[in-house]
Amino acid sequence: MNIVFIILIISSIIGLTIINPESVLTTLISGTTSAINLSFTLVAIYAIWLSVIKIMSEIGLNRIIYKLFKPIVKRLFKGENELTYEYITLNFSANILGMGGAATPLGIKAIESMNKNDASISDNMILFAVINASSIQLLPTTIISLRSTFNSQNASNIILPSILSTCITTIVGIALCYIFRRFKKKT
Repeated sequence: MNIVFIILIISSIIGLTIINPESVLTTLISGTTSAINLSFTLVAIYAIWLSVIKIMSEIGLNRIIYKLFKPIVKRLFKGENELTYEYITLNFSANILGMGGAATPLGIKAIESMNKNDASISDNMILFAVINASSIQLLPTTIISLRSTFNSQNASNIILPSILSTCITTIVGIALCYIFRRFKKKT
């Protein structure tokens, strides 16, 4: 993948040099400045969400969330231990709140907890990855924060489209996992 990005960057610089040579350096500096500003914004957002996760853990809110979603998680991910169910539930609740990358450490812990044999990937691991890739979230708070940072006129107008798309992609993803799981058992 790195090779693809390097090719894209080099071809873009060459193309810009041919089309508008005097703007190459200005464009590179502007792009770098934007990237640094975005990085600092994301670091601030993730720091806030990681503190929220830590506070949730300290006051026991994660146990309440775990008990609330445990029946659904147990039904989707059969045969896992209690710790795995807790990590999965916390990862999903962090994603539902739109924490984005701040939910990643919980997802890594869930996968590590599911990993019983280092050589193979279980059906539950695949299902977990698919659900996470479908971006299950009801409140896209990270995106709303980014839109606000970049002076969006109505930063929260993406809530309804976000809810619709996350429901559709999550349901389709889960259905496809179960369909492929059945084909796999037949062969």
